[in-house]
Amino acid sequence: MAKTSSTSTGPVKKTIAKTAAAIGNAAYENVVGDNPLKEFFCDQLKDIYWAENHIKVALPKMIKSAVSPVLQAAFQDHLKQTEGHISRLEQAFELLGKPVRAKKCQAIEGIVLEGESIIAETAPGTAVRDAGLILAAQKVEHYEIASYGGLSQLANTLGLADVVKLLEATLAEEKETDALLSEIAENSINCEAASE
Repeated sequence: MAKTSSTSTGPVKKTIAKTAAAIGNAAYENVVGDNPLKEFFCDQLKDIYWAENHIKVALPKMIKSAVSPVLQAAFQDHLKQTEGHISRLEQAFELLGKPVRAKKCQAIEGIVLEGESIIAETAPGTAVRDAGLILAAQKVEHYEIASYGGLSQLANTLGLADVVKLLEATLAEEKETDALLSEIAENSINCEAASE
């Protein structure tokens, strides 16, 4: 009989719990200065900072390409949120005493290019294009959710409580946007696209 996933992950969870208990607060004592984990964390902040700025440039084209007024409004709202995400990241750099710098994010560059190809390959003024735009936008959201979730965990490990608050605020907004896009797709656009 095959083991269930909860049984197979049990030993992993026990090992993690033992390791965490053994480490205790030692991890927090090591984060006063720069260390490899903190350097990695700052490098990943640069990556998501570039991503947010790239998304800020891409969103106006998505707004213009969308047909549904509801979808246009959702993209417009997310553009405003993205400006806030950029501001929070700048605050995080300041809290860390680091210069605000960006590092090219290959993942977002690729996802945005994919979104642009959806616009190019779908007929203007159609619900099919809107469905494609939602799919492209949700790929961006899922990348951001993974990034902010992981960064928040690292910041917590590093004892950076103020930075965690900034990252968690953005993470919550990214999750809300993803849920809103799903709702728009399920309640209207996907059905409209299916009937075209």
